[in-house]
Amino acid sequence: MNTTAIPAKLATFDRVESQVRSYSRSFPKLFDRALGATIFDATGKSYTDFLSGCSSLNYGHNDPDLKAALIDYIAGDGIAHGLDMFTRAKEEFLASFERNILKPRGLNHHIQFTGPTGANAVEAALKLARKVTGRDNVISFTNGFHGVTLGALAATGNGKHRRGASTPLSGVTRAAFDGYYGATINTADLLERQLSDPSSGIDAPAAIIVETVQGEGGLNAASPEWLRQIEAIARRHGALFIIDDIQAGCGRTGGFFSFDGMGLSPDMITMAKSLSGMGLPLAVTLIKPEYDVWKPAEHNGTFRGNNHAFITAAAALDKFWADDRFAAAVADKADYLAERLGAIADEHDMRTKGRGMMLGVDAGTGERAAAICRQCFAGGLIIETSGSFDEVVKVLAPLTISKAQLGAGLDTLEAAFAAVMGSRRAAAE
Repeated sequence: MNTTAIPAKLATFDRVESQVRSYSRSFPKLFDRALGATIFDATGKSYTDFLSGCSSLNYGHNDPDLKAALIDYIAGDGIAHGLDMFTRAKEEFLASFERNILKPRGLNHHIQFTGPTGANAVEAALKLARKVTGRDNVISFTNGFHGVTLGALAATGNGKHRRGASTPLSGVTRAAFDGYYGATINTADLLERQLSDPSSGIDAPAAIIVETVQGEGGLNAASPEWLRQIEAIARRHGALFIIDDIQAGCGRTGGFFSFDGMGLSPDMITMAKSLSGMGLPLAVTLIKPEYDVWKPAEHNGTFRGNNHAFITAAAALDKFWADDRFAAAVADKADYLAERLGAIADEHDMRTKGRGMMLGVDAGTGERAAAICRQCFAGGLIIETSGSFDEVVKVLAPLTISKAQLGAGLDTLEAAFAAVMGSRRAAAE
């Protein structure tokens, strides 16, 4: 960033902040406030948000009911930090999660509050699986993303992030995700054959960890049949079955869990991002009771639980998940999104990827996708990319966005594709 050519407020970041920053390079504006699906910069210019904090803001920015609950709690001198002690805020969240999420699905998982990031929830899950089974090896999948702390990074496929470790990443065997070799090869069958062969060189796994939709890996969506086969493989080979629902959960791909209705029974589920409801740090690992064998403080952290996030998370669960109305509204918008993106993909001989409100268009190359995102930003739309080569233009609009604003944002996206790619119809004429 050239500090002589940018406003003084941005020069502060260039002078003081680490070079590790990334999103700010794509969106070099000083942002000031946000409401719903709209972000405003310091000059008052509005942008429609199709990034949503990388799915941390599924309910939009500053939802008024969640905000009011937090303001009331703070105004009443509610406990802000309590380690893992019992607090009213924690009890309200646990009761709401049990009432709105676990019981309707027939689940009885225990909730472990890890450190405040999704990566820490994954670290806890992998550590616990190894403790339960006495094994070391974990099976993860091509293009998977589970975090960038060392244990989670070992399970992550992205080469750029893996190189950032600057140390060997061990304890994980990579298997091929659904469709990795094309539609005619069942990669679950390949994994079963390898694990059943004592000379395959793959050690018996402690766990198999999988995303149902690979958020950072290119919006690759696994079929329910393949996921059920992977769970069955875990059962046959004595491994715990872990679903990483950090980005795909909280309504992003359908139900509250990305695997709702698929007939799956994961031993552990990792969650973070939109769990708090309004972007406050909160992460959990859900654990079947028979595997909750931790000794006290065996996996701990100063911020294992966030009382402010408990308040907003409970409010979000009660507001959006007490009945089926929100999920039905999201499904309607997901159908509209699929229709609009499908038309864009057809116009430019491309394809859509993903599921639900976690959908994108494969632009073919990272250069094209980046150019399209730059064009969108110039038109007042914040959107980013995904995939091995950053080739997928990825829509992560808030689930609460109005259909009118969603449509206007997609108009901007459509125009950006046309500006970068041209029009096949125009070329034919």
